[in-house]
Amino acid sequence: MNDSSVRTGALVLDVWCELQCPDCRSALDDLRALRARYGDRLELRLRHFPLEKHKHAFAAAQAAEEALEQGKGWEYVEAVLGRVEELDRGGEPFLVEVAGELGLDAEEFDTALIDGRHILIVDADQAEGKAIGVTGTPTYVIGGERLDGGKSQEGLRERVAEIADRLLAEQE
Repeated sequence: MNDSSVRTGALVLDVWCELQCPDCRSALDDLRALRARYGDRLELRLRHFPLEKHKHAFAAAQAAEEALEQGKGWEYVEAVLGRVEELDRGGEPFLVEVAGELGLDAEEFDTALIDGRHILIVDADQAEGKAIGVTGTPTYVIGGERLDGGKSQEGLRERVAEIADRLLAEQE
């Protein structure tokens, strides 16, 4: 999820994620804690890495981009991840339904999924992820270090915080 209004001086944590991934749902608590701890000093940037084993993941990534465009990117991501099982069953109609629940333009969501306006962003993220060695989700990249949460999320929040603290101290 590439936000052109990146805050200057903010440290970037790229979160390689897919919205049909139960491990990514588990990672939400870590992301909320990091957001609470660092506020504007840490920019969480959603990067898409839809996995082939999840048939609705590619559409969900496009839907997340549409939510960003409509001003509720992370709110949408959290809402969909919180209901992974419903996405498994409901597919694209579920993605549109969540948009409506959040007060987004559900009709525009439907159109975006049909016309594929966000496919290039998702494809580019996926290609970049593969190029840097992302194999599963969630995977974090901060300060050039890649942390794989797809295998185990044990200690990841602490590791990200350790790197963030070091990099922020170097900026001061």
